[in-house]
Amino acid sequence: MNAIAQTLTPIVGDSNLYQGDTLPPLWQERLKRAYGVDTITSTLVCPTTIQQLCQVMESANTHNWRILPCGNGSKLAWAGVGKPVDVVISTQNLNQVIDHAVGDLTVTAQAGVKLADLQPILLKTNQFLPLEPAYPESATLGGIISTADSGSWRQRYGGVRDMLLGVSFVRSDGQLAKAGGRVVKNVAGYDLMKLLTGAYGTLGILTEVTFRLYPVQEASGTVVLTGDAEAIASTTQTLLASALTPTATDLLSSGLVKQLDIGQGMGLMVRFQSVTKSVQEQSSRLLDVGQQLGLQGTLYQDSDEVTLWQSLPEQIWGMPQSTSITCKIGIVPTAAVMTLTVLDTLTSGTGLGLIHAGSGLGKLRLKPETVKPETILKMREHCQSHSGFLTVLEAPISVKQQLDVWGYSGNALDIMRQIKQKFDPKTLLSPNRFVGNI
Repeated sequence: MNAIAQTLTPIVGDSNLYQGDTLPPLWQERLKRAYGVDTITSTLVCPTTIQQLCQVMESANTHNWRILPCGNGSKLAWAGVGKPVDVVISTQNLNQVIDHAVGDLTVTAQAGVKLADLQPILLKTNQFLPLEPAYPESATLGGIISTADSGSWRQRYGGVRDMLLGVSFVRSDGQLAKAGGRVVKNVAGYDLMKLLTGAYGTLGILTEVTFRLYPVQEASGTVVLTGDAEAIASTTQTLLASALTPTATDLLSSGLVKQLDIGQGMGLMVRFQSVTKSVQEQSSRLLDVGQQLGLQGTLYQDSDEVTLWQSLPEQIWGMPQSTSITCKIGIVPTAAVMTLTVLDTLTSGTGLGLIHAGSGLGKLRLKPETVKPETILKMREHCQSHSGFLTVLEAPISVKQQLDVWGYSGNALDIMRQIKQKFDPKTLLSPNRFVGNI
């Protein structure tokens, strides 16, 4: 037993600490993939109480141990490779729902609660949390916040930080801090919730989170239009300028349309969720618009619709251990169709692309055996030329070592470093994993 284990075992117990060969196989695989190593020397710690987590962080701060915070570890390989760490802290055992205020439409839960476990609890009161993260069966609330991982529902409900009302987190020195609250209200001051969202664990370790909830709608229907890119662009523009109120509006590359077996050419998936009559009327109006422009239209309902929306993220993300290259992109919404056309051209139709039409945010999945780093750089150059970005989330280590994963070209890097210095002066949390090797 090394010095780290000797220090932390009295805090968390033998059953919640793993080293070397005692690491669960799945954790070994994910850590090896994240750091591109053959042997894992880090110690995995899984505190069962917030007090234990604070004590672990206090010990790490005292001994200057580098820390990698995570939930279930399904996104350890996302973004920057980072420096090997001494201790991996998982919040998977902090998995209690603290309070579901049905009347206030809010829920407070520990960061290790899995979304897949939370949603059935909320559905009992006809409420839900409109998030569709990668790897939904294993994604924890803390991991979803740390990676800002939302999904197609952002068209109606916004992103992760729009739903987040309050957080508790452990600072790098082991002290517990709080921001926000448990009620829906506007507050002035330093918005820590937005800072922690998408920070990849570089500023603190989330312990408890409070989200706003929404009522489940009476009916749901999805219109899928496929065909010529210009017709898809025109239909999308008409839709976004209309009085229709979709909950999801996604543009699909021709490769993704083919993979889903929903038609030919580029695609537009639009989901309506409301009372039955409204869903029927809105779906009919959109199908008419598509038909006038020569697009093939199909209405998905009931189990067919559920299967369709389950298949879409599965095609983009695959399995957490997959060798594909997955990128997050952003462009001005008006350039979305053009961007998917560029993707089809650069990858000869093998690349899978999804862009949320309202926000211009999206995901790309590329095959490393057919796509070179130069292709990714060309795609990034296109995105940046349209006021956007391209970040490589998942990729083989050999690919990540050939390019700047984040590709950040803005002017806020100094501010980011100053914030990092305030929250984590010893640079112990997720070292070198974030933008600019923060």
